[in-house]
Amino acid sequence: MHLPVSAVPPMAFAGSPIDRADNIRVDPAALGNLMNWRARVLNLDGLLPEFDDDGRLLWHTLADVGEDTELVFLGMMDDRAHFAPVPVEGASGPAMPRAWQVMQMLQPEDLALYGGARSLIDWHARHRFCANCGAPTKPAKGGWQRNCDACGAQHFPRTDPVTIMLVEHEDRLLLGRQPRFPPRMYSALAGFVEPGETIEEAVAREIHEEAGVRVRDVRYIASQPWPFPSQLMIGCTSVADDPEITIDRTELDDARWFTRAELEDARAAGPDGNEQMIFPQKFAIAHHLIAWWLDQ
Repeated sequence: MHLPVSAVPPMAFAGSPIDRADNIRVDPAALGNLMNWRARVLNLDGLLPEFDDDGRLLWHTLADVGEDTELVFLGMMDDRAHFAPVPVEGASGPAMPRAWQVMQMLQPEDLALYGGARSLIDWHARHRFCANCGAPTKPAKGGWQRNCDACGAQHFPRTDPVTIMLVEHEDRLLLGRQPRFPPRMYSALAGFVEPGETIEEAVAREIHEEAGVRVRDVRYIASQPWPFPSQLMIGCTSVADDPEITIDRTELDDARWFTRAELEDARAAGPDGNEQMIFPQKFAIAHHLIAWWLDQ
């Protein structure tokens, strides 16, 4: 049931045009030769990008970067090396309103490029000390690794897998709303994959924990990188035989079944939604999952 490549909708933060150039990452001499006047460095205000009126990222040169600034090698594009500076501090909570504005303003390819850079530099900002012995670490392999000279430990950027899933019962979908959502905003249920479980097991567990619903026939649909801070959203669909809901109020404010007609009406209503619900925004994979289900 997963979508063929040609049918996968364009996801926000996917489709970066950059060549990550792993062969250059592992060659300090080759990387050093690329750190010249042609190299470009992403303009950032902390973790937020600077961009022009056309939604294009702004870049400057290595000459504009302080000597003590840690740089991460993003890869090659237009025959030039591209870098991003590591901020003093990493993310301390959920994405700020400014980040949501960025998602709507940047061109798709630039949003994908920024998303990858943000995940990487945020990891560096929050991993300056060794988790094994507590000593300072330093970047290696162009910023795709950090090493501890004190104990020899090597640390690598992480991506946390998160399942986000549709639940179907008799041509209806189960959607929920978290306490942080705006009023009337409903979305697909989601949760982190825990150690020792498959994607299918994580889907079933999360749905039962949050809504008390048992599901079967879990199938993969599509995925989306999500850089807040660094997750891979794994979109799935599933089927429930019993529609009775028992809400975990520590996770959800509400959960309910929506008919196809209700969802179609909410989608047609646009960003402000209708009286019942606001359809997930287009930069979220939940939007594409629900739209895929409606269009079957």
